[in-house]
Amino acid sequence: MKITKVDILHVRTAHKNGHWRPILCRVYTDAGIYGDGEAALAYGEAQFAAAGMVRNLSRLIIGMDPLHHEVVWDKLYRTTFWGQNGGPVVFAGISAIDMALWDIKGKYYDAPVHELLGGKRRDHIRTYASQLQMGWDQDIVPCYTGEALADAARKAVAEGYDCVKFDFFTLDENGKPVPTEDRIGLLGPRYIKMIASRYKAVRDAVGPDVDIIMENHSLPDTRTSIQLGQACKPMGVFYFEEPNTPDPKTSYIVHQETGLPVASGERIYSRWQYEEFFKTNGLQIIQPDIGTCGGITEAKKICDLAYIYDVGVQIHICASPLCTAAALQLEAVIPNFVIHEHHIYARVRANKELCIYDYQPKDGKFEIPKLPGLGNEISETAFKNCDLVTVD
Repeated sequence: MKITKVDILHVRTAHKNGHWRPILCRVYTDAGIYGDGEAALAYGEAQFAAAGMVRNLSRLIIGMDPLHHEVVWDKLYRTTFWGQNGGPVVFAGISAIDMALWDIKGKYYDAPVHELLGGKRRDHIRTYASQLQMGWDQDIVPCYTGEALADAARKAVAEGYDCVKFDFFTLDENGKPVPTEDRIGLLGPRYIKMIASRYKAVRDAVGPDVDIIMENHSLPDTRTSIQLGQACKPMGVFYFEEPNTPDPKTSYIVHQETGLPVASGERIYSRWQYEEFFKTNGLQIIQPDIGTCGGITEAKKICDLAYIYDVGVQIHICASPLCTAAALQLEAVIPNFVIHEHHIYARVRANKELCIYDYQPKDGKFEIPKLPGLGNEISETAFKNCDLVTVD
């Protein structure tokens, strides 16, 4: 079996300001089997670069055997010049192709990916409601008052979730974005009181038996993060996500000074970068994104390496339903799984319609897809609403 061509889709969605532009790909073979993948950089400012990266890498795999995913991975990593020690754009491109190859492999052997990875350990996946500062409805509604944040949490808990995640430092008391410079250096009482009061409102709303993840999106610095962690710790913090810029030494300092488990991974790529965090005990929970860390092939290696250091895993997901399916396949297999992320974007119609299946959790838990391959495919809607490039 040989790879014959690759379609690269830079999708246009109905999200405001064109902010959400998923990058998907479909890899075709001469056996009539195809596989789908995703470069999970739909947000931020790297979408066009990621689409171009998948296009560049696709030229290198035409004629190769799609079942030899390790051979393909090493070629993309070692012969592209920018692959070795590369960052988000290169690794997102590798991720998209690798994900598609696993999809092909599963379809070829008529088995879900979790069977090919060694077999599932669990049938249901504990799931948390993610980024509730954007609300918890079918559209994005920013929240900044204590009552609005608490209401979003109550909605999630009513659906069966026993864990929620917030970035309490996104907007100020007036609903305006907190300036970047205000997050750096020691905080005065204004912001500390604001964050603590918001956290308390959520804790009071959900009670003591619901876990709360505190998210910072890496915007504060080390000292600021320590202040926030210490202010909220008495109210119960499940773990502290991206408290500061991901760095092995400063992540450890935040963990040591707050006593909170620190999580990161959205901006860490490859097993080589993760290894440095393990050596310093800088992370207690890792969050590799299958769409940016190097695909399923690399994510599995990262998770296995984390297991050596007793580090837990929560796959990062902020992408189309394709990445959700891929994450569930891996999370079903690994022994050090902690919890699954269900992002507010996964509930928005413009995102759900990009794939043919809409997997959603029930009572705060996901079932593992049973279909061959990833268990999901790119929809006709995505093909109709994209900038399409074919490499053959």
